[in-house]
Amino acid sequence: MLKSCCIYSVGVISLLLLITGISLVLSNVFPHFLQSLVKKEVVLKNGTEAFEAWENPPAPIYMQFYFFNLTNPLEVLDGDRPAVVEIGPYTYREYRPMEQESFQDNGTKVSAVNTKTYIFQRNMSRGPESDLIRTVNIPAVTVMERFKDEPLVDNLISSYMKATDEGLFTTRTVGELLWGYEDALLKALKTIKPELDDVFGLFYKSNASNDGEYVFFTGQQNYKDFARVDTWNGESSLNWWTSDECNMINGTNGASFHPIITKTETLYMFSSDLCRSLYALYEGDVTVKGIPGYRFVPPSEVFANLTVNPANAGFCVPAGNCLGSGVLNVSVCKQGAPIIMSSPHFYQADEKFVEDIFGMKPNKEQHETAIDIHPLTGIILQAAKRLQINVYMEQIPNFSQTGNVRTMIFPVVYLNESVVIDNESVVKLQVIAAEQNVVVNIPFMLIGLGIILGGVFMFMMCRQKVPESTTAERQPLLSS
Repeated sequence: MLKSCCIYSVGVISLLLLITGISLVLSNVFPHFLQSLVKKEVVLKNGTEAFEAWENPPAPIYMQFYFFNLTNPLEVLDGDRPAVVEIGPYTYREYRPMEQESFQDNGTKVSAVNTKTYIFQRNMSRGPESDLIRTVNIPAVTVMERFKDEPLVDNLISSYMKATDEGLFTTRTVGELLWGYEDALLKALKTIKPELDDVFGLFYKSNASNDGEYVFFTGQQNYKDFARVDTWNGESSLNWWTSDECNMINGTNGASFHPIITKTETLYMFSSDLCRSLYALYEGDVTVKGIPGYRFVPPSEVFANLTVNPANAGFCVPAGNCLGSGVLNVSVCKQGAPIIMSSPHFYQADEKFVEDIFGMKPNKEQHETAIDIHPLTGIILQAAKRLQINVYMEQIPNFSQTGNVRTMIFPVVYLNESVVIDNESVVKLQVIAAEQNVVVNIPFMLIGLGIILGGVFMFMMCRQKVPESTTAERQPLLSS
């Protein structure tokens, strides 16, 4: 009886383990438990690792600049197609700590400024910052576009430009083009318009400075709000574009994302460089330093023309003035300068922009913006933000400096702001992954143990029945 009781107990335990394991698998209890722990930890709150990483990113960030050097300026003035040669990279180490943090609304929000400092890395660059680049004269083009419909003023400006030999193109050093130089034309205009700044640079006043005050949600109330931008410079929306949808400030600032990311999600980001919000969709699974992640990329619809994506109609400025797919006119937020943003080499833009410039070679691997994210924690494993700065050029009759130049979007420089997770963070994620595997596999362990005990139960049942049948067969022999 004792032996039978033990055998049937094994069978009952086996059945209970199987039922329990299958129930846990179907109900996802352990994954939900793990996710709830992550939700509590990934909050912008003093003392959490998430806050420390948000406040001062541990992984090194690099900003690379690739310039387009014009090789045929005289021919362009005669109406020929520009020929450019890509020169770069010129690499800078980027430091971007959050500063002046202040928690608001019982810890549900935090305000901060994101100060960025760039330090030149000669050993990671093609040459020194003193390298010369021939490109479009952006201050001159801006001034000519600004005053082209004012006959008296444009004649005065044109005469001054002739006297000073100021033309449509200029040759400047990498350092001057990026961080600023005193421009003679702007200096002359400053005498009649004192509010003008006579220094020009693509990133003038951007080094060791910030782009304004942000207010972020901490994720305390809802994990999906982690690091999401509430307001920028005191405003909850923009005022540059012609529709409310295009003026929305959506998502994070692109440096952080909420935990527990799924493949079906749309990740929203606000970029002050682009003066707009954009989004990215899941593209595929990746592995970075042995850590699995999801790759998200902005689809072509983000920068598509309104004929392809009607929601982008508000980005046509002035209203109805659309340039085409793959380019964005940001002059409204760049002090009127005719700046056009795109992906490097006009990747995913209309073919006409590529054909207008000899030397454009769009390539997905080199020119696509991509973000690789660890889905459980939301930590960025690897990212590359790639943008190109272009200038709108056209012939302006009252300015002989424009010659017979074609109407085109001329590429000046493209940047690649990239980051790869540091080794210390990799170790932490490896520990999390190990814990995740153990927790998630507990139900399967129970099922496996149940199957093993089930096998033991069947074996013991068979062993119990074999002696009985053998005894019954031998009984007549004993009696005879």
